[in-house]
Amino acid sequence: MMCNYRAMTSPAPHRVTVLALAPAVAFDLSIPAQMLAMVTTRGGEAAYDVRTVTPDGAPVVTVNGYSVLPQGDLSLVEQADTVIVAGTRAPDVLDEGVLDPRLAETLRAARRRARMVSLCTGSFVLAAAGLLEGRRAATHWRYAERFRRLFPSVDLDTDPLYVDDGGVLTSAGGAAAIDLCLHVVREDHGSSVANRIARYNVVAPMREGGQAQYIDHPVAEDAGTSTAAARTLMVRHLDRRLSLGRLAAHCHMSVRTFTRRFRQETGLSPAEWLTSARLKHARHLLESTEQPVDDIAAATGLGSGTNLRQHMRAALNTTPSAYRRAFRAAPTAPARPGS
Repeated sequence: MMCNYRAMTSPAPHRVTVLALAPAVAFDLSIPAQMLAMVTTRGGEAAYDVRTVTPDGAPVVTVNGYSVLPQGDLSLVEQADTVIVAGTRAPDVLDEGVLDPRLAETLRAARRRARMVSLCTGSFVLAAAGLLEGRRAATHWRYAERFRRLFPSVDLDTDPLYVDDGGVLTSAGGAAAIDLCLHVVREDHGSSVANRIARYNVVAPMREGGQAQYIDHPVAEDAGTSTAAARTLMVRHLDRRLSLGRLAAHCHMSVRTFTRRFRQETGLSPAEWLTSARLKHARHLLESTEQPVDDIAAATGLGSGTNLRQHMRAALNTTPSAYRRAFRAAPTAPARPGS
């Protein structure tokens, strides 16, 4: 089903090639087509032409046990505007950091004109091709130590859900591929289009926190308790000051235990999480209301308009007014590399 999420008319669809290496992660292969192929132009035409390829054009087996029939071979990578490398469990790549020379050269050539994206362990492929040298990148937390051992010159960050490093984008594991694809749509077509796609797919337009909240940490004996009740309390009262003591008592914990457990569960301190929640609500109000900036700052517990501007500048590199204009601006079609 093609949903009519409209963008400005483009002379031709933005060509997206999804590379699958056996055994491929089937979940990763499905996400670009699901998220990107739903965007249409104002003329009702597809804004993205998404095609799955394998090195030789032959079917590729997935980690789930079934095979996927591709739509082409590496010749499509050579023509792409965006190349997406899906996650893989290929032992030569994951265990040795080795990539077929022809494939590596194809990816390096593609980088000269195309946006390069990896999902999950697809980052190993980009790194093996030499495309992540000196760059900041993400990958699935489970493979982080292996990645660092194989590619020490890459600045691996295990916290964010995805990293956008100047035309080379990498995501963490699993559903973080959805976050990254929505980011691509947001960059190409604007927030309103990305948000509608997220809503249709019943996912968050922009998840807060990072991959750290999902890392499998050793748990204490009292791990049956949770800080979720405190987070609910904070969200319901964003405009109030809630002390650590009150939050801990709400969860029937000592302050020390509460603080430790909160970071284990979210990857953030209570103060960091609260600021992020307040900023998320402020963005929602900027997108959906005409409230003055000062009123939004007060309603979200961020104090003054000046304080809100500082937080948005630090977190999003923008201002409330610019964010509001960008969200409500007509989306534009993605530019082709080099145009």
